[in-house]
Amino acid sequence: MTDTTTHHRYADVLGRRLFYREAGPAGAPVVVLLHGTPASSHMYRNLIPALADRYRVIAPDYPGFGHSDVPSTDEFDYTFDTLAHHVDALLEQLGVDRYALYVQDYGAPVGWRLALRHPERIAAVVTQNGNAYVEGFVGDAMEPLFAYGRDRSEANAAALRELISPDGLVWQFTHGVADPSVVDPDAWVNAHAAVAATVERVDAQLALFADYIANVELYPRVHEYFRDSQVPLLAVWGRNDEIFGPDGALAFGRDLPHAEINLLDGGHFLLESKLDAVVALMRPFLAAHL
Repeated sequence: MTDTTTHHRYADVLGRRLFYREAGPAGAPVVVLLHGTPASSHMYRNLIPALADRYRVIAPDYPGFGHSDVPSTDEFDYTFDTLAHHVDALLEQLGVDRYALYVQDYGAPVGWRLALRHPERIAAVVTQNGNAYVEGFVGDAMEPLFAYGRDRSEANAAALRELISPDGLVWQFTHGVADPSVVDPDAWVNAHAAVAATVERVDAQLALFADYIANVELYPRVHEYFRDSQVPLLAVWGRNDEIFGPDGALAFGRDLPHAEINLLDGGHFLLESKLDAVVALMRPFLAAHL
């Protein structure tokens, strides 16, 4: 019987200590799980063993998140380019040169950068509320990030600090979930520790909030990558997400007409309430394309 034990490991990458979770057979096809915010690889604690019987599963914490190093903003450039650079270097170090991506929230712009850098390495993509189209923005939900990017004033930072406050974290994990009692409170407690427990962590989040506009500016190149590569893509999307809405999932079909798009009854952190449904969609998709 295959051992699906999750191992919790560290690697020195580009002068920083990065944490990652890993499970599954060493020689198996690889699935890389890229987390969002406010989160860390902890968000994949239940998905990893559900895939590790057949796949080598790797889930890193970005610099500034979770158990990875949290350098100050004075000594580290917190941008999505930098996060992707560190994940790419970690995968190189682990000898991973072909893999499927699972992206959620921030994991999407990190993953899109990996795909643009190494399109030949991406066997397939699973996007779970991981946006690549402006259609995915719900109302003015993203405006506080864009406002802070234009003007990094404390007044503009206030709304973003609220997003990662204890109440803001509870909302992000439970909004759109029909029965919030199924969401483990440890999810938002761990998220607070991962992104907001210290001044340095909050500063890192603010810097990335300010850089978010760079992801939108990258979208045309991402769409071109989709059209040129026709990479197999599975969208498993919490349709009640008030951050990245279902139109963002449907938009993938414009550039990837063979994309498998599934809108599930859940919110932004779909794995907290619909893990079994996501796994049931992922396993045949990965078996077909990885």
